[in-house]
Amino acid sequence: MQNLRIESKTHPLITLLFFTVFMSMLSNGVGVGVNWGTMATHRIPPYIVVEMLKNNGFDKIKLFEADRTILEALIGTDIEVMLAIPNVMLEDISRDYEVAADWVLENVTSYSYKHGVKIKYVAVGNEPFLRTYNGTFLNFTLPALMNIQHALNDAGLGDSVKTTVPFNADIYNSPDSNPVPSAGDFRADIRHLTIQIVQFLHENGAPFTVNIYPFLSLYSDAYFPVNYAFFDGYNKPVKDRGAVYTNVFDANLDTLIWALKKAGYPDMPIIVGEVGWPTDGDKHANLNAAKRFNQGLLHHVLSGKGTPLRSGEIDVYLFSLIDESSKSIAPGNFERHWGIFEFDGKPKYELDLSGKLENKGLVAAQGVKYLRRRWCVLDRKADDLFDLPESVGYACTFSDCTALGYGSSCNHLGVAGNASYAFNMYYQAMNQKSSNCDFAGLAIETDDDPSPENCTFPIMIAYGRSESLLRKFLDTLLALAVGIGALLLLVC
Repeated sequence: MQNLRIESKTHPLITLLFFTVFMSMLSNGVGVGVNWGTMATHRIPPYIVVEMLKNNGFDKIKLFEADRTILEALIGTDIEVMLAIPNVMLEDISRDYEVAADWVLENVTSYSYKHGVKIKYVAVGNEPFLRTYNGTFLNFTLPALMNIQHALNDAGLGDSVKTTVPFNADIYNSPDSNPVPSAGDFRADIRHLTIQIVQFLHENGAPFTVNIYPFLSLYSDAYFPVNYAFFDGYNKPVKDRGAVYTNVFDANLDTLIWALKKAGYPDMPIIVGEVGWPTDGDKHANLNAAKRFNQGLLHHVLSGKGTPLRSGEIDVYLFSLIDESSKSIAPGNFERHWGIFEFDGKPKYELDLSGKLENKGLVAAQGVKYLRRRWCVLDRKADDLFDLPESVGYACTFSDCTALGYGSSCNHLGVAGNASYAFNMYYQAMNQKSSNCDFAGLAIETDDDPSPENCTFPIMIAYGRSESLLRKFLDTLLALAVGIGALLLLVC
């Protein structure tokens, strides 16, 4: 018998197909995106943040508004962008197509050229159906969505850029009488409108986006089983029609899938637009818990296992990239501490973005500049403390004192320590001006680091504040000033 010789030749089309698939795999990188919020008094320059993203292998980001400086920093990179339109713009965009067209021209078309910015999605609003908004944006969301998608189509970008609406997970639920995913459906008060949006997304080949927060389940319910919020095992799983749920993330996501299935869209692609765990501001918000959750999440969503109802990798955007010192704390003090990086771009903990559970460290931002090594603290020689509560309240109204709250990282300092922490946060927020370290003669500047064990008195980064953001920040916090000083002084 003649020996057959196997030639090492491959059909050109097969080679091209393999190369295309391989490059697609490369372009997806770690397969996990990240939210880049900018609600901070001092912001790291976008060009430094973009380099940090690249150095850590992130190739997908979600932005909450079209910030020109950020978009310009992204030019020429391979980072895929979901670009959001704030809720406050929905009414105008919904009522006037020209407003939508102008927004698309300025923020999408202007960057959509070869080696420009890889904008893939436009997020129309952010959680517009959230219960706490009391229906403010219900009538504007779908018309705004339609106008933006039509504007993208008219600009010749409709095939490459899709619209979506990041919804909060409170738009669907299961009844208390049968709290399992298969009983889930969209909220009765918005079901019809939500299905209209789903239909429009489906017709345009766009995904459904949802924000899921297991931390909030734990935060809002004292009886919620702690281990059910994580991914490393729960000994009392939820069973539903043969499906077994060992974590609330899967149960939540499958509740949405059931809702979509009942609406007639069982295969609707889903993006988890926000998911993460805070590191401060609550007894459950700490470094260990955040690492446990985020590492478990990455391992889970990248494993290909999927949920009991839908297999495959899960498209998620971590929340969030960097701490934001100016976010509203109405939901809780933890709101300013979702970042996997500190305000200055330093990693908070090790995190293997590949999901392989290896002890890999994140790469810090490079070239960040700081103000001088100087702090503002309570003057131990001060003997008249009558104005101390008011001074602490003032300092915390115009800076971030959330680390002093119950269960937080600096909730052990005592009266003097609380005052020093508050004074320093204000002093740093105001760029270390000596005139901002007085507080009726109660404070003093020092070159000696006053940070006690397990609590850092930070030094601010040397980048100017956004004055418009500062005004919004001050207006929001001013209402919280009354009584805050006395409360903090009582916390020991």
